[in-house]
Amino acid sequence: IIPLPGANYVSISDEFFKRLDQIKKEMPADITLDVSTDQTKFIKRSISEVEETLIISFLLVVLIIYLFFRDFLIAVRPLIDIPVSLVATFFIMYLCGFSINVLTMLGIVLATGLVVDDGIVVTENIYKKLEQGMDKYQAAIEGSKEIFFAVISTSITLAVVFLPVVFLPGFVGRLFREFGIVVASAVLISAFVSLTLTPMLSVKLTRSGHKHSWFYNFTEPFFVGMENGYERLLTLFMKVRGLAWVIIVLSITAAYFIGTTIQQELAPLEDRSQFRLTLSAPEGTSYDFMDMYVDNVTKFVMDSVPEYKTAIANTAGGFGGGSSNSGSVRVNLVDPAYRDRSQQQIVDDVNKSLPRFPEGRVFISQEQTIAVNRRGGQPVQFVIQNNDFEKLKAAIPKMLEAANQSPVLQNVDIDLKFNKPELLVSINRLKATQLGISVQDISQTLQLAYSNLRFGYFTKEGKQYQVIGQVARANRDDPDDLKRLYVRTNSGTLVSIDNVVTVEESATPPSIYHFNRFKSATISASPAPGKTIGDGIAVMRQIAAENLDDTFVTSLSGSSRDFAESSGNTSYAFLLALVLIYLVLAGQFESFIDPLTIMFTVPLAVCGAFISLWMFGLTLNIFSQIGMIMLIGLVTKNGILIVEFANQKREEGLEKVEAVIEASRLRLRPILMTSLAMALGSLPLALSLGDASTSRIPLGVVIVGGVMFSLILTLFVIPSIYTFLSRQRKHEKERNKPDSPVEPHQPKELAL
Repeated sequence: IIPLPGANYVSISDEFFKRLDQIKKEMPADITLDVSTDQTKFIKRSISEVEETLIISFLLVVLIIYLFFRDFLIAVRPLIDIPVSLVATFFIMYLCGFSINVLTMLGIVLATGLVVDDGIVVTENIYKKLEQGMDKYQAAIEGSKEIFFAVISTSITLAVVFLPVVFLPGFVGRLFREFGIVVASAVLISAFVSLTLTPMLSVKLTRSGHKHSWFYNFTEPFFVGMENGYERLLTLFMKVRGLAWVIIVLSITAAYFIGTTIQQELAPLEDRSQFRLTLSAPEGTSYDFMDMYVDNVTKFVMDSVPEYKTAIANTAGGFGGGSSNSGSVRVNLVDPAYRDRSQQQIVDDVNKSLPRFPEGRVFISQEQTIAVNRRGGQPVQFVIQNNDFEKLKAAIPKMLEAANQSPVLQNVDIDLKFNKPELLVSINRLKATQLGISVQDISQTLQLAYSNLRFGYFTKEGKQYQVIGQVARANRDDPDDLKRLYVRTNSGTLVSIDNVVTVEESATPPSIYHFNRFKSATISASPAPGKTIGDGIAVMRQIAAENLDDTFVTSLSGSSRDFAESSGNTSYAFLLALVLIYLVLAGQFESFIDPLTIMFTVPLAVCGAFISLWMFGLTLNIFSQIGMIMLIGLVTKNGILIVEFANQKREEGLEKVEAVIEASRLRLRPILMTSLAMALGSLPLALSLGDASTSRIPLGVVIVGGVMFSLILTLFVIPSIYTFLSRQRKHEKERNKPDSPVEPHQPKELAL
């Protein structure tokens, strides 16, 4: 059953299984009907795993909020933001026509840590107003009013990050468009909820004459000591604040060198509990021989892979397709929970034993995590092009030899094979004329003997049959059999055709391929164990540079082309996200300098993300790259907290250094709460062990590592950079004039 484009696989599967029992009843008794392969099992398990991750993320976020507020009635207010915001996000998904799939659910998981941020900010500011002695109604109004602009600005900043993702061209945009819209919608909805529902809950859930619990009184000295200790450390760091520039330069340098050493690929290979063996034999191989070859390979797989569930073999392509010298074996494995070896380990073990079959070649392929147009084939596909066919033919052996010798590649193959046997028949026209034999007589004799010519039809017992003429197989299997044919002369005598023709054996390609209008040959290979598609492409480019001259053109095809496209598009999205964030911050702060200070959080986060990927041996792929883009919006929020509040303190009359130290101390708890909520909300992704977890792990590791690494350095680096870049403000200039009276500034607190 092949779904139409845009169809829902899970719905089709559910409907099919509802009808399967009825179909079995209608089948003849001697026919057994069963399901050999069900792709939707993996999809269903993946969605179920993401749903479990969502629950764990929610519980971890609940825990971190309670540990900071240490009061259930206070902590529950931002927690209500999560289900309300997520339900509203599902409504947006419904309006947009999105389905519940792995990527949309992945966006929901990440949104769990994001939507609570605004609720934490508003609740913490209202709580401070209560501590100052305001009644709960006034505290809710004043606290929300004071924080209104900041919440809107930071939410828009974070949502803007996903604009490049939503509008990315190519398959990357199609793949992550739903993901970006889901996360951006959740963030904007959470801002609305935190400014409407959260203040109302603060009024309803705040008890008059409220006293702190024993747990609060027991742990508050720790938090106060943490703030005071941070203030002392920051004061000491300010004495050598020039180190901040050194840290930033080191972070950028480390990110560059570590990033270049990390392996790259399109997406991590998922364990889908299946793989496929593709068999090929020399051109001209009979169907019977190929069928025996396929049976031998199938038996070998069944004997050497105890984890197999079913093995489905096809000869000649199966279902009437393919040539007689091809075949395939699709192996379905038991679920990962019931086997010790992973799919990749099984494939590697089988691959080591494949050379024992000398009849032909066998290639093992695994379904790629992201297969854009289902072209199939091996991951590395390198195309060489040249309009001079002879030069192309001469270059192929050198390219194949170098590729086979490379330790990065395995199962090297090429589509342009000169292996189709041909007999070139040359007619001695002079001798044929002397014997009274025309060229037409010779060609008709060969055609009748070998071309499977249809003479007509005859009917027997109501059925129509074709009349086919050719010599028996026993007399046409050997090239020398052609010499035993006879041709009739004009006089009616028979002359051996060997007297008037010469026969030469040769080999030609079954097809001549073109790529971008050039004659081409595509070299395909699989990465060796421990290598990635990025390593394979790099090696093939190096081999081409060493063996091809300037008349050749090289390109990528299949998964390799998708990989190159995704790398370029995500890099473009990352740079565009940086520009958009800077423009939004410039409009918010009405300054070009303050946003620049905030943007220095980005290299710190990117360095932390690369270090995390390197430490855990993960690759740089499309999921980790999307995580990098998300980091821009996540970590700049911490910079906004410090810079915005420092500006407010300077308006109250504090000097630049004193203002940024005081702002950093007062914003320490909100920074820790929001950062830890995001990190813990993404932690289940980094620790995923179920189906489709291989793709989610890099995304989770990038977010957790980037947020935590940036959190530690931001608390010291950004205040220092602020003292270097922030200019003297207008009221400070007026205050410094000797004859100008200075009007006292009303204290204004901004909690973000």
